[in-house]
Amino acid sequence: MDRGLEAAVLVTGGAGYIGAHTAKALHERGLTPVIYDSLSSGYREAVRWGHFVQGDIRDGRALADTIQAHGVTAAIHFAGLIEVGRSVARPDLFWEHNVAGTVTLLSALSEHGVGRLVFSSSAAVYGQGGRGPLETIPEDAVKAPASPYGDTKLACERMIEAQCAAYGLTAVALRYFNAAGADPSGLIGEAHEPETHLIPLAIAAALGEGPPLTVFGTDFDTPDGSCLRDYIHVNDLAAAHVAALEADLPQGAFEAVNVGTGYGASVLQVVGAVGRAVGRPVPYTIGARRTGDPASLVADVARAGSLLDWTPKSSSLDRIVADALRWERCPCYGSGRRSAGKQHGAEAAV
Repeated sequence: MDRGLEAAVLVTGGAGYIGAHTAKALHERGLTPVIYDSLSSGYREAVRWGHFVQGDIRDGRALADTIQAHGVTAAIHFAGLIEVGRSVARPDLFWEHNVAGTVTLLSALSEHGVGRLVFSSSAAVYGQGGRGPLETIPEDAVKAPASPYGDTKLACERMIEAQCAAYGLTAVALRYFNAAGADPSGLIGEAHEPETHLIPLAIAAALGEGPPLTVFGTDFDTPDGSCLRDYIHVNDLAAAHVAALEADLPQGAFEAVNVGTGYGASVLQVVGAVGRAVGRPVPYTIGARRTGDPASLVADVARAGSLLDWTPKSSSLDRIVADALRWERCPCYGSGRRSAGKQHGAEAAV
């Protein structure tokens, strides 16, 4: 991407958790985020940098008008549905929003000559993949999504890759592992309704603002028996999007890149870290394993370093928890999410 102080970057879903942090990172890099969000799950209060347009990702005319009006030169695509469990109950919604929405975006980008795209993908494309219980996952690992959500992310990747070959679009799909934490400023943070992610639910339980946590399974083939997940600070994840936008890639290239830390933290380690940060133990019970939960989801991150010149800087577990706790104690938006939350032990990759 040819970066300039006035370069405008379309950020679909930019009022959501990762999108808002990425908008801040773009602003700090001297770029202008153009936030395009329906506010169906995002928050207007999270839009603090750049321009805001309320619109649906499936509305091709509104997308095209936004691109033209703001002189957009690149795009980062977050907009879509993310709840794995809901995707099982309503797969039609996920194909409509995630896949059809991406088709609409690609058409609008092509119509206006936007040549660079960063796509919000997921480690859910791997599923369980036939690997050993503690192996890290490289980008060329078997793709075997275990949910319609993962299916839609993989379908979008394949569609974007074909668009690159056909039209000369240059794109990077970032496969996230577990985004966590909040910006240290306290201005933006995690506010899902209902909340299903482990760290905010553990914090709410420790603060007495939510029910005791349920840890789903302590009989996995891991050091302490609980699931291992690769937690990446949301600000490190945001920085990866900027790096992907600016990576030196040939026109028409498509690259898929894992974004994680390369090491796992277990559910019980997270529970311990939250207890230390709050100053009191997290109340929790042990439940049965959930169907489809792999023992370990940890990224092989070598490619992110070599291709994007990116490494995480803020993703120690204690740092993630401290920033998340600061936000949870004084959130700027998203009231009511704790009472609506469900008890979860280890979320799948997002």
